[in-house]
Amino acid sequence: MLEQVNFKNEISFDKFGSLKTEKKCLYIVSTPIGNLLDISYRALLIMDGVDYILSEDTRKTQILLDKYGIKTKLLSYYSVTEKSKLNRIITMLKDGNSLALISEAGTPCISDPGSILINECIKENINIKSVPGASALTHSLVLCGFPVNRYYFQGFLPVKKGREKTFIGLKKIMMPVVIYESKYRIKKTLSDCHKYFGNREVSICRELSKKFEEVVNINLGIVVKNLSLIKEKGEFVIIVNNC
Repeated sequence: MLEQVNFKNEISFDKFGSLKTEKKCLYIVSTPIGNLLDISYRALLIMDGVDYILSEDTRKTQILLDKYGIKTKLLSYYSVTEKSKLNRIITMLKDGNSLALISEAGTPCISDPGSILINECIKENINIKSVPGASALTHSLVLCGFPVNRYYFQGFLPVKKGREKTFIGLKKIMMPVVIYESKYRIKKTLSDCHKYFGNREVSICRELSKKFEEVVNINLGIVVKNLSLIKEKGEFVIIVNNC
């Protein structure tokens, strides 16, 4: 059980500003990708101060809110409901509500819902502010050891249709390629990476920032010969050094 933290006691409001959030404003708030301590004071202030939080996974978000004693009401907002809830959310913002958009973990819109809503807010001249924070993308890049002054972010691959075409295109991109993958397809995706990229260096990151974080830097040829050793648990980031 996580001990509740009263974050308000830890903040100098003269330094960090008022608790008040702006009305008619959508805040895009980054949240921890695993370790709940990886949260900024500003993100806590915003989530505590808005009228509603739009959450991709309300159960996981509630754990974070309980940790820091935040009572803001949650509204479910995930990929399947992005379009159906769009008009309602825009109306709420126009009516003067302030909203915080958060994903299941990390930064909204990076392989997570949010782009449709943000685009509509831009069209409607609704104020948008981003509260930066954790991202599996940047976390994995700094751990891979490859030259990452340039990189290509693929995110999740097509499961079936368009998968081969995507890999053929990625092979031509001569820079590190970042792929997100679930535990259910990690072995298949690593096999496909070897098939299309060849025996390139690869960084396989699992459970980033969590207790059982694991980063393996290896060659794809060795990986495909030892797929049985891959732990099919947690979320993965694969970086292929395609330089």
